[in-house]
Amino acid sequence: MGIGGGAGVALEGVLASAAALDALEKEDAFLASGAHVGAGVDVLQRRYEIRLERLEAASRLEAQLAAVKARDAAEAIEFQRAMTPPGASVQDRTYAEMSVVEETAGVMTISSAAAGALVDQSRRICSLPLVFEALSAGAMSWQHARIVADETEGLTPEGAASLVAHFFDPDAPNAARGAAPGELVPSRFRAKVRAWRERHHPESIEKRHAKGVADRRMEYAPDRDGMAWVSLYLPGDTACAIWNRTTAAARGLQGPNEERTLTQLRPDIAASLLLGAGMKPGTGDTAAHAEEDGPGVHGPQGVTEIGKVPAPRADVLVTVPVFALLDLTDEPAVLDGFGPIPASMARKLVADGAESFYRVLVDPRDGAPLEIGRKNYRLTEAIKRWIRMRDGKCTFPGCNNKTSDNETDHLTPWEHGGTTNVTNLAQLCPKHHLLKHHSRWTPDPATENNPPGWTSPTGRHYKPEHPDPEPTHWPAESWPGASLGTSRTANGPATQPRGIPQRGHATSSVACAPSLSEPAAAERPQEQAAAHGPVPATGDPVLRGV
Repeated sequence: MGIGGGAGVALEGVLASAAALDALEKEDAFLASGAHVGAGVDVLQRRYEIRLERLEAASRLEAQLAAVKARDAAEAIEFQRAMTPPGASVQDRTYAEMSVVEETAGVMTISSAAAGALVDQSRRICSLPLVFEALSAGAMSWQHARIVADETEGLTPEGAASLVAHFFDPDAPNAARGAAPGELVPSRFRAKVRAWRERHHPESIEKRHAKGVADRRMEYAPDRDGMAWVSLYLPGDTACAIWNRTTAAARGLQGPNEERTLTQLRPDIAASLLLGAGMKPGTGDTAAHAEEDGPGVHGPQGVTEIGKVPAPRADVLVTVPVFALLDLTDEPAVLDGFGPIPASMARKLVADGAESFYRVLVDPRDGAPLEIGRKNYRLTEAIKRWIRMRDGKCTFPGCNNKTSDNETDHLTPWEHGGTTNVTNLAQLCPKHHLLKHHSRWTPDPATENNPPGWTSPTGRHYKPEHPDPEPTHWPAESWPGASLGTSRTANGPATQPRGIPQRGHATSSVACAPSLSEPAAAERPQEQAAAHGPVPATGDPVLRGV
């Protein structure tokens, strides 16, 4: 975008949103006056709807104003560069740009660091036309735009353009489906963008993970009111295991005589585990170490008695591309509740036989799930795990609850003719499960591989957050182009190899979801073991439909 580019679009949007707010204000004033209001108008309901419409218009206006600020911050640097003499030294150019940042900080009354971040993010956003257009139209917030700026940092221009096209260009190959970026809460949009970035990053996740592991650390930060923060920077599987263990122990402690909430129990249990699990207050051990360990050792964490907690098992799903499980590619896997992880980490999780981990194999043809690993289970538990894998979290708009105590709910109630199959089931957290049954929030039907959308009591429809499965990375040595007729791209074959059935045309070997009318599939021999070597032992079938 050249200097002065994009001004018209951004300012036109600001004026249109301001006019919409003005019209709503006038309508509300007319309704409040009570003059000449028709008999069929529910004044209270309409004034309530006007508040929602004004909030929506104000949010759109804030995004459009953010686009104006981003454009001006980016262009201020460009104008300063244009005024700098061609023969200026690097030092002079650097100080000239620093001066722009300081002036920006002054006129906006923000810190130099905040102004510098604003300028950097603004320049990246303005360099991505589709992102700037969405922000100028008010189709997404400044938070969404910043996420794109953050996640494209370190990518090549081509990589950044591919990421933006995937989420913002509906005509792009394998474009994102379901809710648009601005229809997702920022945390969910970041999760989707980061997952795509991990899969398509030019440097493999294995190498980047190795660098991250070297930076692991523990940090301590005192806070106000006599409190403090302790944080750990760890490999994702370790952090996920810590979270799941403390959550499971906290659920085990909950009961009619336990006043602490789940949120309060987690840190108490973590402190007990670190400072000596199972210690009771007043014991000699606690008293002896209280002074040397510091204040608080004999506090509430001493009463948790971790060793006696009937901790329920925390089931975790690990979605693994088939060839990555076979150690033929380094394509990332996905750890439930965390996100993309290196394939080596996924192989370790399933090979170690951890009972709380269930690996989910992915069809290499289109990235859709094939089946959930299992040893012994009832069919109802299989369906619950399938719904959990499909939905990923509570399906209510904006909810980010991924905990395993989310409930599998009938979208159409059983007593109203609803069936018990994956198209009539969805994950809901306890809060939104109750809201669904005590309000007029209405879910759409789900599909086998996609969660439901929702319609609010005022008729607003919220699209579901669809997963973005992609064909898996094919190992070149396994599918030679000469014999299978593949046409490879940077991430794998662009066309289907001969001899591999298209999804939907396979015989009885592909099972996309558990069925209530059939028993669980029988265990199958590991047919591919002879070709590719032994597969990590999980006690359950390794591959179906490939």
